[in-house]
Amino acid sequence: MNSRQPGNFVSLGSALDRERPIAPTALSILNSVFGLPAFRGAQEEIVAHVASGGNCLVLMPTGGGKSLCYQVPSLLRAGCGIVVSPLISLMRDQVAALLDAGVKAAVLNSTLSWEEASVVEQRLLAGDLDLLYVAPERLLTPRCLALLGRAKIALFAIDEAHCVSQWGHDFRPEYIGLSVLAERFPKVPRIALTATADDLTRSEIVTRLGLDDAPRFVASFDRPNIRYEIVEKQNARTQLQAFIAGRHAGDAGIVYCGSRAKVDDTAAALSAAGIAALPYHAGMDAGLRARHQDRFINDDGVVMVATIAFGMGIDKPDVRFVAHLDLPKSIEAYYQETGRAGRDGKPADAWMTYGLADIVQQRRMIDESTGADAFKRVSFGKLDALVALCESARCRRARLLGYFGEQPAAASCGNCDNCLSPPKVWDGRVAAQKALSCAYRTGQRFGAAYLVDVLLGRSTDRVMQFGHDKLSVFGIGNELNEKQWRTVMRQLVALGHLQPNSDAFGALTLSDSARGILKGEHEVMLREETGTGASRKRGSRTRGGPAAASHDASGEPNLLGALRAWRSETARKGSVPAYVVFHDATLEGIAAIRPKTLDQLRGVPGVGDKKLERYGDALLALVRATPG
Repeated sequence: MNSRQPGNFVSLGSALDRERPIAPTALSILNSVFGLPAFRGAQEEIVAHVASGGNCLVLMPTGGGKSLCYQVPSLLRAGCGIVVSPLISLMRDQVAALLDAGVKAAVLNSTLSWEEASVVEQRLLAGDLDLLYVAPERLLTPRCLALLGRAKIALFAIDEAHCVSQWGHDFRPEYIGLSVLAERFPKVPRIALTATADDLTRSEIVTRLGLDDAPRFVASFDRPNIRYEIVEKQNARTQLQAFIAGRHAGDAGIVYCGSRAKVDDTAAALSAAGIAALPYHAGMDAGLRARHQDRFINDDGVVMVATIAFGMGIDKPDVRFVAHLDLPKSIEAYYQETGRAGRDGKPADAWMTYGLADIVQQRRMIDESTGADAFKRVSFGKLDALVALCESARCRRARLLGYFGEQPAAASCGNCDNCLSPPKVWDGRVAAQKALSCAYRTGQRFGAAYLVDVLLGRSTDRVMQFGHDKLSVFGIGNELNEKQWRTVMRQLVALGHLQPNSDAFGALTLSDSARGILKGEHEVMLREETGTGASRKRGSRTRGGPAAASHDASGEPNLLGALRAWRSETARKGSVPAYVVFHDATLEGIAAIRPKTLDQLRGVPGVGDKKLERYGDALLALVRATPG
């Protein structure tokens, strides 16, 4: 189920009311407007609770159908549902989908002219809107609050509610002001929704939005269609090119980088390698950035290389992979960003390269930030949890779910690199003692590369300059090679036994726990890198690329290919993304049953009444004209 599904039944009009004298129900709206046969998980319970006037907090993974939880009750209740969203692109796409389904929806944000905004305001006051999407900064203006006070409001939906938390990964100061909704509109139900929030963030959402006594509906955070893989960073750009070429040629994907310069360089390198890649970051011209986003949304097989400025509100369902070339800031950020893959429920990849420099850089950024000590402590804790996920030799999914307080169904998911190619662990106590001794005896003023040189007994100019070739630790590590020692160093930092030296950039110093290691009081089990084992086991998995099922054995376009071509042309004429017309799953359903009548077509999930009316005849004609 997708987050851009339409629907208002109460005001969808008197014609529908005359045809159906019985008052609409949540299920009838779901079927008639959205074309869906049944709710999933807790959706029905949430809809019933909000429709009856209750407040609640909803935590549901990306692609889990959060939008239905406020759209359906908005259509059951009298008045207009007000959806607070910080994402202009998401507002635009959701409203386009709602309008395509015959729902009266509009936006109120900075993209509108004064005249356009005035028309929307008058429609709201006249009761001519079912759903209105409002940016938080617009909603908090005295003019908008006064407008809402004069209108009939069905409910308030606060989307991306984690933005209210200063402990969250995407804090937005304007969200704090949304506490005014509980104060000024106490009788209007409020539903706060997010895909990512740990216990600390949930508590702050509840407090700031006045939801202390409201129930919390927490769906499973599991995205079983996403395969998680984290690899040791060697040459990240080369690794990325091999990953895309080998697994996702022709697929849409997102690549996240930690800096604007890296975005530009990576996009250029991918383009030179024949991959349709575009850069996106806040330093670009706004018009060019918007054009790149539109190409990514509307075209097939485009790879967007971006900073984290890109992604929130992007509702493209067929993103087949999300890759990270740099370490995110937290597990919440990682989960949110990887969740943009596979929204259609088909197989997708979350792939990341990770190395020692990532940990050192993130720790230094936190240490040098101007945040209060409490904020730094929380930030360090979140980084440690993410590093533990990266270094884990056990199921990635189980560790990820455990972070959000969810008990996994099994110890092994069978769909992450550690489950597919279990890494070996070895007793690294002696190696750890050698590495820690080397860091200590060289003055705790040098980085991993220098320490490895000393351990391997390399008489470099720098080693000779400092006289470290005379130390007892010089050359004591020849049982391991350079790559193995760098892996040891990385894991010692990840385990907290080594940490960045705040007085010397890039240098590593011993932590309090190092003393116990040096005394032999604690075991140190280290992960042995498994190379590309997980990659080799992917052969049985079917990719869902744009051309995966568009031709039959003879090379002639089959029905699914014809349906996709029709959808692209229809979307182009309507100036909307292709998935606003129909999702891939709906086209595949049509291709599978080859409907001969409107009634048969209406039975395909995703084909609601208005879409049947608008597209039914054209689709049936296309089915008849395309050989089976």
